[in-house]
Amino acid sequence: MSRSQTEIAQQVVESILAQKLAPGERLGEQALADLFGVSRTLVREALMQLQARGFVEVRSRKGWYVVEPSVEEARDAFAARRIIEAGILSSAFEAGRPLQSVTRRLRAHIAEEQKAIDGADAATRAFLLADFHVCLAESMGHRSLTAMLRDLTARTTLAASLYQSRHEAGQSCQEHAAIVEALEAGDTGLARERLLAHIGHVEEALNPGSPRAHDRLRDSLSPLPLPLSAHAG
Repeated sequence: MSRSQTEIAQQVVESILAQKLAPGERLGEQALADLFGVSRTLVREALMQLQARGFVEVRSRKGWYVVEPSVEEARDAFAARRIIEAGILSSAFEAGRPLQSVTRRLRAHIAEEQKAIDGADAATRAFLLADFHVCLAESMGHRSLTAMLRDLTARTTLAASLYQSRHEAGQSCQEHAAIVEALEAGDTGLARERLLAHIGHVEEALNPGSPRAHDRLRDSLSPLPLPLSAHAG
């Protein structure tokens, strides 16, 4: 089925969130056109959109590549996430939605995370663990911040992939549950504290001395076996 420019860009970002598309990976225009059943012109437009969002770059006489964030760029993305996510939790009771409905949705999301961890589904697991933060913003009704946070989370995911993060999936899932427990107790201050600690743990687990590279374009962009568009805006 033919895809639109926006759908192609969305699939690339989702594949980054799932750590299926690696930093430095080449994105051949013809390979993408064949994969999505569209023209190279449409692919080029999608890649230009992704370039503007900071996910891909064009190298002279070589083509398009997924960006490889520097340590400084990674730190900046984590800092931006702290500001946005802490702000979201600080205004939790002002979001216009019952907090109970928010925590119910987040609990369901955490259950899916645990299911993916137990099932050793690495791609779905990586996507869901990153998507928890997007789900938090979306469930509280912050539509603009949801899109912004999705991009920032994808950037930190690239950093985690490039610098071989040592943060365990099970630990992330437990920390997500602790954040939700604080929200369920009505303690948004504690939830904010736990969220900031969690983001800090992920950042501290980066290992800047060990970048890695992959070349798996077709496998990288194959859809995951779950509806990823739920938080795609």
